[in-house]
Amino acid sequence: MKMSRLVAFSSSLLLGAVLALTGAATASAAQSVQAVDYVALGDSYSSGVGSGSYDSASGDCKRSSKAYPALWAAANSPSSFAFTACSGARTGDVKSGQLGPLSSSTDLVSISIGGNDAGFADVMTTCVLQSEATCLSRIATARSFVDTTLPGNLDSVYSAIRAKAPSAHVVVLGYPRFYKIGGSCVVGLSDKVRTAINGASDYLNAATAKRAADHGFTFADVSGKFTGHEICSGSAWLHSLNLLDIGESYHPTAAGQSGGYLPVLTSAA
Repeated sequence: MKMSRLVAFSSSLLLGAVLALTGAATASAAQSVQAVDYVALGDSYSSGVGSGSYDSASGDCKRSSKAYPALWAAANSPSSFAFTACSGARTGDVKSGQLGPLSSSTDLVSISIGGNDAGFADVMTTCVLQSEATCLSRIATARSFVDTTLPGNLDSVYSAIRAKAPSAHVVVLGYPRFYKIGGSCVVGLSDKVRTAINGASDYLNAATAKRAADHGFTFADVSGKFTGHEICSGSAWLHSLNLLDIGESYHPTAAGQSGGYLPVLTSAA
């Protein structure tokens, strides 16, 4: 009996110690997240175009409370959150108008950039409105830009981020593939064109990942999360051509932000 009581007492002490340590670890993790100073940069995929609920004060930048940076901040309560991503932004726009909140105390930076530099909007306009041959030619031009010019553009903005936030963990988020090949879309672009557009997205992501790695940044690939949720999938997290709001075309929906981008940032942060 005495031995049983001793074992029980010892087990109780051990359980209490484990719970105390677990609680301390949980509290420490919460405190570490809340101590983060977070700055969200980038283009329309980061500002949240296509997800609605735009902050009127952000004007044409269309920053949304349903965009992944705002969702991450709401879930993690960082000590500070600056959201400067803007619809239509190119690398030069990030350097000239978005880096103000960065400082030596910045802990986390997220950014998606490069799609506008490479002319994504013009690619899609060309492919929707013109012939297949013209579309494929425009995609080839965009791929050439990714080879020759985009790396220097990305180097410039990444170097500017690092100069202003030398201690920050920088997460560079990519772009999804846009189409499910052989999916539910029976009209519109051919599967040949859809495949070429998907390939161009992969090409842009690969170039971006290389530049991010060379700067010591983390590249976060979202294409896996969007698999099964592409346009023509029947459960799309991306807008197709929206004639009522052209600007939202080919951007993530609110579900794409919360189900596609948010978990990728959460894992990478």
